[in-house]
Amino acid sequence: MRDQDFDQKLGELLSQIESLPEDQRAAIEEMAEETRSRRARVQGAVRGLQESLDHLRLSVKYLVFDLEATRRENAYLRRMLDEDRTQEGSD
Repeated sequence: MRDQDFDQKLGELLSQIESLPEDQRAAIEEMAEETRSRRARVQGAVRGLQESLDHLRLSVKYLVFDLEATRRENAYLRRMLDEDRTQEGSD
C-alpha cells in the first residue's frame, strides 16, 4: 500500500474512532497510533535495506572491475614472461 493510501485510510479510521464512546475510543486510538508507528519503523528499515543493497551492488561492480583488470594484467605479465623465455632460449 502506498504511503498516501495508508495515511488516507488511517485518517478515515481515526475519524470513525472519534464517533465511538469515550471508554472505547482510547484503546482503539492507541492501537491506531501504534500501527502508524510500526509502519514508520518498517519503512525506515526498508529504506535502510535498500541503501545497503545499493551499496552492495556498487561494491560488487567495483570488485568485478578490479577482478577483470587483475586478469588482464596477469595475462599481460604472462605474455611478457613467455616472450622473455622465448628470447632467452634463442640466445
